[in-house]
Order: sequence, then C-alpha cells, then structure tokens
Amino acid sequence: MVAVGTGQALKNAANGDGDVLLVHAKPAEEKFVADGYGVERFDVMYNDFVILGPKDDPAGIRGLKDAPEALKKIAESSSVFASRGDDSGTHKKEKALWTQAGVDAAQASGSWYRETGSGMGATLNAASGMNAYTMSDRATWLAFENKGDLEVLTEGDDRLFNQYGVILVNPEKHLSVKAISGQQFIDWLTGPEGQKAIAEFKVADKQLFFPNAQNSVSN
Repeated sequence: MVAVGTGQALKNAANGDGDVLLVHAKPAEEKFVADGYGVERFDVMYNDFVILGPKDDPAGIRGLKDAPEALKKIAESSSVFASRGDDSGTHKKEKALWTQAGVDAAQASGSWYRETGSGMGATLNAASGMNAYTMSDRATWLAFENKGDLEVLTEGDDRLFNQYGVILVNPEKHLSVKAISGQQFIDWLTGPEGQKAIAEFKVADKQLFFPNAQNSVSN
C-alpha cells in the first residue's frame, strides 16, 4: 500500500505504478476511467468534511451549515487558513468550495491563505500551531491527537459529503497490473465482508467511515 493524496495517486496509477486505486475525488476518478486508465469505478464508503478553527473563532463561522459562506467569512476577515495545497481529494474539495464562495484563495497565498503542500496530519499540526482555520475529513480529525485549540465549527452541509471510490487500473494500458488479484480485492472491499469491516472500524468508539458499495454505479 502506498498512501498519497488523490491527485498523486491518480498520477501514479496512470503511470502504471499501482494495481488498485482507493481515492476520494469522484469527478477526477470518472475522468480517469473515461480516459481509459481505469476499468470501472465503484462506490465503497463515505464520511464528510468539517471546517475547523480556533475556539475564539475570529471569522464567526461557528454553527454555520453553509460551507462556502463559512469560507467567505474567513476570507473577509483575513483569518489564517491552512490548506493542504497538494491536489489531494481534500484539497480538490476545498478549492471547489472556495469557487462556490466566490473567493480566489490562491491570490491570497502567503498572506492569510497558507498552503502547506503536505498531508492532512501535517496540515492539522500546522493549523493547530498557527491557531488557523482548516478543512479536514472527519475520520482524520477524529483520529488526530494534537487538536490544540481547534474545534469543529462548520459541518452538516451536503456539499461536505466525502465519497470514496475504488478502481482497477486498466491492464490494457499497463501489462504489469495484477488484474486478477486487484479485482479480488475490489470484490472483497465492496462485498459483505469488506463492507462489514469498514462499518466496524472505529476510533475512540466513533465510526469513521460508512459503507455504501451497494449504491455503486458503473461509469
């Protein structure tokens, strides 16, 4: 297993450096299949994203159910926001939300908008150290120990839904792909046993992911 952000995982797979993709950026996944690099995409599980910030909440987003509005208030108050900036699934979602908020966050890079170029754990550490806002998938946040003064301030918006998908890399593109064992893994992951394992996986007695492979639609 190689753990990287979704953007890098898709690049690795397109280069034949992998057999199966487990990622969370559906439009990019669908393009990967449409371009012939993947055989078929299946839903596996979901959770959600949350917008975190310091307890004193200088941007005043606590309790908001509108994620783009929360980001707009962060920008308007020039409150520090730590972004992964790494083309991961989380970063792709964050960029889409900034667009929906009508904010060009990249233009503020280096001022209130800080791009870490790192994974979720490192970005959460940075946000905790800077007392900054950030966005995380809920599973990583729940498992993260260095929470500092950060709290979940905005959650519950349907636009924060976080779907994970699994794809077999196309063996017609790369002869090195272990198609049979890769498909066996996908069948297990999306089957009763794998879905049960996902549902039962908890941290501090909290379920991190919710299986939904039965809702899979071929692309």
